[in-house]
Parts: sequence; C-alpha cells; structure tokens
Amino acid sequence: MRFYFDTSVLVAAAVAQHPHHVAGLAAYRQVMSGRHSGVVSAHGLAETFSTLTRLPLTPMIHPTEAYRYITESVVPHCETVSLQENDYLAMLESAAKAGLRGGILYDALQLRCAEKARSDRIYTFNLIDFVRLAPQLQDKIVCP
Repeated sequence: MRFYFDTSVLVAAAVAQHPHHVAGLAAYRQVMSGRHSGVVSAHGLAETFSTLTRLPLTPMIHPTEAYRYITESVVPHCETVSLQENDYLAMLESAAKAGLRGGILYDALQLRCAEKARSDRIYTFNLIDFVRLAPQLQDKIVCP
C-alpha cells in the first residue's frame, strides 16, 4: 500500500516531546520497515523543515538537525511528489470558488499530492480540515 504523510505526522514522528509522537512514529515505521511505500510532497518537506526549526522546544531544533531528519529519515523511505503549474492553478481555482482563505491552501496542496500519487492512505493529525477539503477521499484520510 502507498501511505501519504502530511507535515503534521512527519513532525510528530520526529519529535519525542510531541504529544502525537508515539502514534506518528508508529504510522511512519510501517514505511521505514519496508512493509508499505511512503509518499510525501516536495513542499511538505519544506513545511516540515520550517515547523521543526520553529517549535517551542528547549533546546530548539537546529536547522542542520531538521535537514538531517528530512534527508536521512524521510527522503530515503518516501517518494517525493511535486505539483506542476496546472495543479496549483486548479487547486487555487477550487479554493477561490469555495471561499477558502489562508493556510488551509497548504492542506489542499497536500491532498492534491496525495491524489496525484494515488495514495491508498493519507495520514494527518488535521483530520477535520482534510476531510472538509476532500470529502471524496474521506475513506483514505486517517489519523494515526
């Protein structure tokens, strides 16, 4: 099976102090073990880096640690999916018609990548927004 991981799960899996660490890591280990194929979005890698390096932890995660996590723990185990201009424009048109504003657009991009990759399961801790954005995928969207 192809498992798509959004930023919320990648961050939780990486940070032992995160409240969803155990669940996020358990979901991600299914891919690390080779039992299933992993998928992430290219922009999700940047989101993961951004989130990891600004978490209110003491000590904070250094950018080199965030980069190492992405390059050593995520990229080797997951196919990275990128969107093309037409994908972005189609998503923006849908968002405009739906009256969406702000950061939820990034969730819509994650979902477009998951669809493009033909993911069998979409892991997120942002279940409500993901299902609201893509009700046609609700059977695939799960919280670890």
